[in-house]
Amino acid sequence: MKKIALTSLLAVFAVSGAQAAAKNVLDGNPLYMPQENHFVSETYLESNSQSTNEATLGEYFGYGITDRLMVGLETSVSEMDAFDTTSWNEVALDAKYRVIGDGAWKLDLTAGYGVDAMRAYHTDFLDKDATFYMWTAGVRGGYVQKDWTLMGRLNLIYANTESFNWNEDEMWANHIVNLGFSGFWRMSDYWSGIVSADYYKVMDHYSRAEAAGSWDLSAGLNLNIDSTKYVGVYVTKEINHVSAGKWEAEDGFGFGAKFGIDF
Repeated sequence: MKKIALTSLLAVFAVSGAQAAAKNVLDGNPLYMPQENHFVSETYLESNSQSTNEATLGEYFGYGITDRLMVGLETSVSEMDAFDTTSWNEVALDAKYRVIGDGAWKLDLTAGYGVDAMRAYHTDFLDKDATFYMWTAGVRGGYVQKDWTLMGRLNLIYANTESFNWNEDEMWANHIVNLGFSGFWRMSDYWSGIVSADYYKVMDHYSRAEAAGSWDLSAGLNLNIDSTKYVGVYVTKEINHVSAGKWEAEDGFGFGAKFGIDF
């Protein structure tokens, strides 16, 4: 993974004053999908204003099997206190299939499988009590114009401490609904902005009032290096439902940078 991430970063900066194209292939648009036989790499580095001694480096690497079907792999590593503590956070596979895509309207079916927090608690590899296995099925769609995009998404997530444990009475079983929205604006050939909001609701034994749901909010600004490369910065904020009718924002905010390339 580190080699993939390093390759992505080097590729982003391997340009010599190229001018940005009027129609970018990859510029942070939330409904982007690589063309057939194209790869996409998005590398991100992020931290939080309340814990700047911690940082996470992540990589998403995808491939367009056809113009309508892509697969991807995502993973990340974290460090704290100058690498006194490190963790390997997740390995996740996903697939997206474009059911509608010839015109301005887009509709994708999505699916994913992930293994989360494999070393976050410094236990044995794939330790049953510290690892969550997550299955995801969903749909995303929206309207794409030359200079703006609006997108909505719905994901159903099942997580448990065993990969194929479908027992709903299991203490650690989690059924989660994710509803999200994104807005994208291409301000010029060089600059684009994106905002997003994602709501997460745990449907079973964790759905008591003080943990009824949470919102993840994000806003970012991208600089389009050319038609297939961009670099961006973003901030995030989490808001949690702490009691009936009461929401509280987490202290501080997240911030990060992202580098993307289509090749």
